[in-house]
Amino acid sequence: MNSVNTNVGAMVALQQLNKTNSDLFEVQGRINTGKRINSAKDNGAIWAIAQNQRATSSSLNTVKESLQRAVSTVDVALSAGESVSDLLLQMKDKALAASDTSLDTAARDALNADFKSLRDQVGKVVANAEFNGINLLKSGAANLTALANATGTKMTVQAQVMALGGSVVTVAAAASIGTAGAASTMVATLNTSIANVSASLSKLGTGSKSISQHLNFVGKLQDTIDAGVGNLVDADLAKESARLQSLQTKQQLGVQALSIANGSSQILLGLFR
Repeated sequence: MNSVNTNVGAMVALQQLNKTNSDLFEVQGRINTGKRINSAKDNGAIWAIAQNQRATSSSLNTVKESLQRAVSTVDVALSAGESVSDLLLQMKDKALAASDTSLDTAARDALNADFKSLRDQVGKVVANAEFNGINLLKSGAANLTALANATGTKMTVQAQVMALGGSVVTVAAAASIGTAGAASTMVATLNTSIANVSASLSKLGTGSKSISQHLNFVGKLQDTIDAGVGNLVDADLAKESARLQSLQTKQQLGVQALSIANGSSQILLGLFR
């Protein structure tokens, strides 16, 4: 039916042009953001999955920070423990020398002064083995805990108390080697302390290595999660670029088709000439 009131061809052409413009707007949005899914409106299910994984990835940043602090704390304790071990070895040398009954008083006093100085240095090293307010070697030290995953599971490294007069360093805070007998007894005490410190350092070393390995794993896990989110929501820009060219051509053709359809009513005027 030829009618000046209803132009079906123009309506169809306008519908197609509107659809093309809508598709073109969508493609331009994907190119601008680099994402295929920008909001829940694009694909609610995929967006929800991606958002949950983003939350997990963000939480892993906190986990990594906790593990990094733990590694630093244990490494400080390790360095201090190694210093304590070296000091105990020097103390043993002094005690062994002082156990010689042929020493005169002046030599024994000199050895005893050196021994006390080394003894006091052990206390200073232990007192200063602190990182971020945590000291794993001082008396009453608590075990170190760090976050292991995004759900709040903890990793634990046991404290190794190396204070003088403790269960690890059994040398008393007031120990001396003023006599040959005291020096001989001190040699045995130092042997025990050296063995204990070595065992404690082994435990700290194992704990530090465990945390470092887990930190490395968490980093890889976060990268994998981020890549997975990208697979879900990122746009294929090569594909979108080709689609953009196609839609721009369709848009131009749609404009021409609409123009032709709008001109059809002018043809009716010829019927009345």
